[in-house]
Amino acid sequence: MKKKRKVFMILFIIIFLLAVLYFILVNFLVSAALVPSFMRKLEAFERITDESYAAQVQTSDIQVTRQLALNHTEEWLATADAYKISAISADGYKLISTVFYRKEDNPSHLWALVLHGYTGWKEEMYPFACWYYEQGYQVVVPDLRCQGESEGDFIGMGWTDHYDCGLWIDYILSQDPDAQIVIHGQSMGASTALIMTGDESLSKHVVAVISDCAYTDAYSMFGDKVTEWFHLPAFPLVDSARVVLKLRGGYDLADASALDAVVISSTPTLFIHGASDAMISVQMSKELYDAAACPKELLIIDGAGHAQAQDKDPDTYYGTISHFLAQYTTD
Repeated sequence: MKKKRKVFMILFIIIFLLAVLYFILVNFLVSAALVPSFMRKLEAFERITDESYAAQVQTSDIQVTRQLALNHTEEWLATADAYKISAISADGYKLISTVFYRKEDNPSHLWALVLHGYTGWKEEMYPFACWYYEQGYQVVVPDLRCQGESEGDFIGMGWTDHYDCGLWIDYILSQDPDAQIVIHGQSMGASTALIMTGDESLSKHVVAVISDCAYTDAYSMFGDKVTEWFHLPAFPLVDSARVVLKLRGGYDLADASALDAVVISSTPTLFIHGASDAMISVQMSKELYDAAACPKELLIIDGAGHAQAQDKDPDTYYGTISHFLAQYTTD
């Protein structure tokens, strides 16, 4: 009997230690994927960054077009009327945006809310802000929570962000009750915009969404990246990460589903994706387009990698956006 108890105790201790180690591993993965300050401490972060860059299309036309866009944006920034605003999220974090407001006596009622991607920041979206500004739009470009100058505990993967971005919609309407708002998002920012369209409380002043290289849902993306970046099986780690993130970050990865949102969306949406995207499969935008209940169009840019469509073929990219928005804006 004593021997059996001893064996049982040893097994219990082994199982307990394995459970503790598993919990530590899951916590590590959640922090490594969703806490930028933790990411930067890891050697793996530099490796992942290098691998992500290497997966991009490196053709000279993309590089030249990108540099020209950056140069033009720099010139624009030197004269643009820009200022920063802040808002407090529902859970108490200070969020920061840059507003580019036109100096005309009677500015149009056109507004663009421009959203960056995963581990991004508002300044990388300024070339898009520049384009919208030159089309007659006032532009709001936020740092999404836990990124750039905005506070936060975890990257929202589109879920907490879609609530946060409601604050910027409120700001726009406080400045212009007749605003016609376009939300233009890239990557995670695009998924955020799509999730917003599935929220029945979304203001009717949001007249269109430009979704550039969105993912279908954060649950799938998290699983893909656990396997790709850390060479670990998605199951059961992703489901365990959902529990840990719910406890630590207050949201469920499974809720961050652009696919679920577009099924009930009525907001006109242009889906854009690069055919050679190695980070988020072009198939995801095709799935989103097929599932969307709203007025919709789909643009696939051949030869473009992740978030490179505007640099691979800027004429088609911006021309398609112009034509699409002309159908839903009146200014």
